[in-house]
Amino acid sequence: MVSTVPSPNTINLSSIRLTIRNLQPQLVEWRRQLHQKPELGFQEKLTSEFIAQNLQKWGIEHQTGIAQTGIVAIIKGEIQDGELGNQKVLAIRADMDALPVQELNEVPYKSQHDGLMHACGHDGHTAIALGTAYYLQQHRKDFAGTVKVIFQPAEESPGGAKPMIAAGVLKNPDVDGIIGLHLWNNLPLGTVGVRPGALMAAVESFDCTVFGRGGHGAMPHQTVDSVVVAAQIVNTLQAVVSRNVNPIDSAVVTIGELHAGTQRNVIADTAILKGTVRYFNPDLTGFFKERIEQVISGVCQSYGAKYDLNYWSLYPAVINDIGMAELVRSVAEEVVETPLGVVPECQTMGAEDMSFFLQEVPGCYFFLGAANPAKGLAYPHHHPRFDFDETALGMGVEMFVRCVEKYLGG
Repeated sequence: MVSTVPSPNTINLSSIRLTIRNLQPQLVEWRRQLHQKPELGFQEKLTSEFIAQNLQKWGIEHQTGIAQTGIVAIIKGEIQDGELGNQKVLAIRADMDALPVQELNEVPYKSQHDGLMHACGHDGHTAIALGTAYYLQQHRKDFAGTVKVIFQPAEESPGGAKPMIAAGVLKNPDVDGIIGLHLWNNLPLGTVGVRPGALMAAVESFDCTVFGRGGHGAMPHQTVDSVVVAAQIVNTLQAVVSRNVNPIDSAVVTIGELHAGTQRNVIADTAILKGTVRYFNPDLTGFFKERIEQVISGVCQSYGAKYDLNYWSLYPAVINDIGMAELVRSVAEEVVETPLGVVPECQTMGAEDMSFFLQEVPGCYFFLGAANPAKGLAYPHHHPRFDFDETALGMGVEMFVRCVEKYLGG
């Protein structure tokens, strides 16, 4: 395997408190149990039961069945108002769904659900959130205020954040700030990617059917060739970003599917295109929908074809609050001690529905490096051989716990 991810230097774990280091074997066990039982969005019944059973065992107040399979745990600090004068509410969000991917790893904890796999690290996110909840419950005297741990379904699709928000997870008590992390195989173990502003892109999708007029391949003059029209649409769409978007703003238009024709000597009557759009700048909201339809309409008109376009928005951009990003950055500098340490300009055109939470309350989403090429743990996300260095689990708990203590006081 060839990887562009640098191998991590020797990881110094002295910054991780002993109680969390001692929790590491349990974190690994939880993660591997979850990895063996992957479930798709809004179907995370076994995962939810596993989480709820542990929360109940630890005496943590929690509510189940939110947005079908979501869970919210509430942990109240025992430092009272007057001692620190801070009784705010901080939420920690973890997604828990898997992907329709057949795992190819030959490991003892390999997926037992055929055709399903935790190929993006959500099993690790859930284990980290569980470990954080357990630690905070045992150390309530060390912080003020309240922590809400949100276990969210369906991040991959169709999106569980909006229905959880609609169900009131940010209310009663009202959340003042929110944080979340993504284990990230694009960064080596022992690093944290965090920045204010846009971290991940907005994503929009579209399907377009081009209606031409089919006929014999030897007599194209009798037809309207939908393949030619579709090809021209694909080429023209590539100029939307390069000629219609400010070059300072990153954006991408991708056509991922193009289907047409059944025979080599038959001109296709219809062609189907499917694509996505991604961008960081919220000011571009609505622009691509209008411009893409203008392109498709113009090309079809010039060839005498017709079209049907279905365009929809999925997730807005993940925009980190300046103050919350500074909180996470300051904590990261205390936790990670490799030369790379904090990566301040880490961004990706990938999308995440954590963005909906960040639209509601100030918050920060960050990347926790988890790749270790020396151990063969650097395959990209959504790959059937994806896996990560589990040392990152304890680092994730330490990051969350320190953020709680610094934000709420302790």
